[in-house]
Amino acid sequence: MARHKVEISGVNTADIKVLTSEETDALFAKMKNGDSFAREELINGNLKLVLSIIKKFNHRNENLDDLFQVGCIGLVKAIDNFDLSHGVKLSTYAVPMILGEVKRYLRDNNSLRVSRSLKDLAYNVLKEKEEMTKQLGREATVEEIAEKLDVSLFDAITALEAMKSPVSIFEPIYNDGGDTIYLYDQIEDKSNKDQDLDINLAVDHAMNDLDKREKYIIDQRYIIGKTQMEIANELGISQAQISRLEKNAINTLKKVLK
Repeated sequence: MARHKVEISGVNTADIKVLTSEETDALFAKMKNGDSFAREELINGNLKLVLSIIKKFNHRNENLDDLFQVGCIGLVKAIDNFDLSHGVKLSTYAVPMILGEVKRYLRDNNSLRVSRSLKDLAYNVLKEKEEMTKQLGREATVEEIAEKLDVSLFDAITALEAMKSPVSIFEPIYNDGGDTIYLYDQIEDKSNKDQDLDINLAVDHAMNDLDKREKYIIDQRYIIGKTQMEIANELGISQAQISRLEKNAINTLKKVLK
């Protein structure tokens, strides 16, 4: 079967050599005797370990070149600290170190920093959820988990939400063959929120300059939605009077709001 060339950080993954156990032991013996080339061969002969680990993080849209280089740091640390006398395979020792290095990189380079206490709570919630689900025979609710852990529902939900990966506002969320709809298309524009608040406060202040009857007419006309005739019947006056009072009230509001 033909091998496809895939390069990561300048390394052709199709040409990576995989060492046998005998070759690994022999190279470690040479490295312990000061052979620097043996160390390099050990690194190059175990790059497949790094590749197998970083594949697990493909869904995160991380730069594979960066992850590969970070994983190689973990591999080098493993090789430098490995002891053949322990009777374990290099891969058994190296995989946790490579994985730890990659996870540390992702944690430290995350745009959203989550406190250790929040991470610990999220871990406990997920662990408890798994155990309770087995016991109950159904998926445990967050309320049940929070009660079992003796934490507030708010804290439990916050911890779980904090562990979710951030999503780009340019993430496509729908495409029917035409124009793609992105997440930012669905985000409400609240840029004028402060301005709207100022206007509302100004209107409330201006309403104080109206007399009781004018204020009632404005409320009934523009908040409740009644007609002038309906208000006239309620107050026992003519529609023409309601129209005049309404007009005077609006003029007063315009003057105050200028």
